[in-house]
Amino acid sequence: MKVPPRLRPLLEDGLIDDVLAQVKSGKEADVFVVRCGDERRCAKVFKEANQRSFRQAAIYQEGRRERSSRRSRAMSGRTRYGRQEQEKSWINAEVQALQVLADAGVRVPQPMAFVDGVLLMELITDSEGRVAPRLGEVTLDATTARQFHEQLIREVVRMLAAGLIHGDLSEFNILIDSRGPVIIDLPQAINAAANQSAAMLLVRDVDRLRRFFGRFDPQLLDTDYGKELWALYAGGRLHPDAVLSGRYEPDQADVNLDELMGIIDAARAEEMERRERLRTEFEDES
Repeated sequence: MKVPPRLRPLLEDGLIDDVLAQVKSGKEADVFVVRCGDERRCAKVFKEANQRSFRQAAIYQEGRRERSSRRSRAMSGRTRYGRQEQEKSWINAEVQALQVLADAGVRVPQPMAFVDGVLLMELITDSEGRVAPRLGEVTLDATTARQFHEQLIREVVRMLAAGLIHGDLSEFNILIDSRGPVIIDLPQAINAAANQSAAMLLVRDVDRLRRFFGRFDPQLLDTDYGKELWALYAGGRLHPDAVLSGRYEPDQADVNLDELMGIIDAARAEEMERRERLRTEFEDES
């Protein structure tokens, strides 16, 4: 296939030997399968600043440290340089999160190199060597749904124990290989200890998993791993191998935590109302 301009420098420098296929074209990046020697890898090509539209909500940016004070001041402004620095920070956050999580044993693509807006990483494939499908493209039975849900909760535990929360986890950014789920797309990953919205984002991630897998196994709809996880984390009792029950039992001695869980419940109800309103509007238009 024709080599995209952003990948030509990697070919010239010998980082890749061939571009085999395009896997995805999105608003933020295009994803390609490339050959590096005898191995196939994934190249995520982030689009130029004037072509991309990152979801750079302040809720995700909070708590991210910038080494340069000039860069930090620029990012807080609305200048072109400030916007460019924000976009660089957004991309770098994914690279850093992948490395931290890979080191922590979380099932994410192993990052290989990051050059001029191109992230070179492990290619996730299925049992037959094809590019792995997204979770939302896979047909599940109840047993497999329970298995995948359990695996993903373990991954969320490891992520939180490493100090990170995905922030936008759903069936659209989880791949399924021969061993199960692999988590991808992490530019919005947040620092759990430094972001005031961490508890809400964690519970939202886990709720999305619960709702998706609950379509195949309704018993999962009665679980509440998100709140349980945050209670353990906030109490300093979370570790990568923590045993979970799927139930949240409030500690009456911790008033602040209980108040926070109340806020999360209100956010859940608001989200459900919004989804129901959108569904009704869609049906009316049809």
